[in-house]
This record gives sequence, C-alpha cells and structure tokens, in this order.
Amino acid sequence: MSLSPAPAEPITPDPVREVPDTLLTQSWLDLSFLHWAADPADVAPLLPAGTVPDTYDGLTYIGLVAFRMHRVGWFGVPGIPYLGTFPETNVRLYSVDRHGRRGVVFRSLEASRLLPVAVARSAFRMPYMWAKMAIHRDADTISYTSSRRWPGPRGARCRIAVRIGERIEEPTALEHFLTARWGMHNAFFGRPVYLPNIHPRWPLHRAELLHCEDELVTAAGLPSPVGPPVSVLYSPGVPVRFGRPARPGGLPTP
Repeated sequence: MSLSPAPAEPITPDPVREVPDTLLTQSWLDLSFLHWAADPADVAPLLPAGTVPDTYDGLTYIGLVAFRMHRVGWFGVPGIPYLGTFPETNVRLYSVDRHGRRGVVFRSLEASRLLPVAVARSAFRMPYMWAKMAIHRDADTISYTSSRRWPGPRGARCRIAVRIGERIEEPTALEHFLTARWGMHNAFFGRPVYLPNIHPRWPLHRAELLHCEDELVTAAGLPSPVGPPVSVLYSPGVPVRFGRPARPGGLPTP
C-alpha cells in the first residue's frame, strides 16, 4: 500500500482547488448519506491502482448514498430534463492518491434511466446499473427504493427511509470527511483517472434512519455492514460542476 505519497490535502467543507474548464454540470438533490466504519485492509483491494483507503482516526468508511440526479449537462449546455434527471443510489469508498488528492471510488451506481447507464458503462467504464427506482417525500420523511434490472445480480434491492431533522450549523470533522469530497478516482483502460468537482458548501441535516434493507453493499463486493450506520445525514442538495480529467474517463456522481 506504500505509494511514497504527498501529504493528503486538507479536509475542508469548501473546494480545495479551482476547476477552470467545465466538463459536466448537474445537481444532486434530496440526498441521504449512510456510512459504516470499515477496516482499511478490507477495502484496499477494491480501489483503483495508485490509490489507498482514505482514513479518519484509523478507519475508512463504506457509503450508501441515495439521491435524485437532476439535469445532467455537458460542456455548459443546459441539462436534459428527462434523460438527465433520475433517482440514483451509489455504494462508495474513500480514497487518496500519491498526489494527496482525496476522492471517492464508486463500487456501484444504480440509476433508473437505461441510456445514461449504457453510455456510462461503455464509454466511461463506470459501474452503473439499470434499476427500477423511486423516491417519495412525505413531510419530514423521505424514502428510496431500488431493484436492479441489469446487469446482475438481477433483483438486488435497496430500501431506505429517513426522518429529516434539524439543520447542522457546525458539522464535525468526520461529517466533512464523509461529504466534502472534491474529486473521484477511477481507472480507464487500466490507467488512473482523477475527476475534480466543485460545489457550494453542503447544507447538512441530522437524520434518523427509519428503515434500511440493503443488498447493494454486498453485491458491490464489500463485507456486509455490522450494526446500524455510524452516520446518517440528509441534504436538500447542491449544484455541481465537474472539470476535465487529466485522462479521459468517469461519469461523475456524488
């Protein structure tokens, strides 16, 4: 796992770098973040070459993030209302590369639009999955359902419900670590890729987990989480802009 790395960039709620050229624009709305602590040794083999698990107080984390993708647009062109707007749920890990850049690694990304899934899988080598999905909001309760259609394991399910609590005025350092990630690590034809992003500071809320029935984490090759998540957060969302990667690859998402 030794990379002779540069020091890891700081954990900060605001972007750590400028993104001068825009590759993609989108918004992430109605997000629920569920996180379980994990041993870095358990997830290290699942990360792209050139990265190691990013840790906080010796632990890394497995994230299950459900939300609504809204109006994905390319090169400054306004987002597409139908094809660019859909529910999504991802399983993600936390990574840092030899340049000290912190990011996320997606093990799977469920989405309810087949065309974006097919493009992301074929052109960008992203592990998108086509699923039947829905998001429902009733007062302060929001629920997400997903059942995988293609590829397998067909029928892998996820059902989450949370009750949204008060706004967090001062998120903890761990809450920033889990949510304020300013890039994505991926591999494109065996070569490492880092795709930077910027967005406003997350508006975060406490959230109570009402229900979690999930098969996506284990379907992504990760050990089954033990016990309830150590962190449950909600955000109404942010607009996001992605810059060009040093190498081609990677359709981004939170």
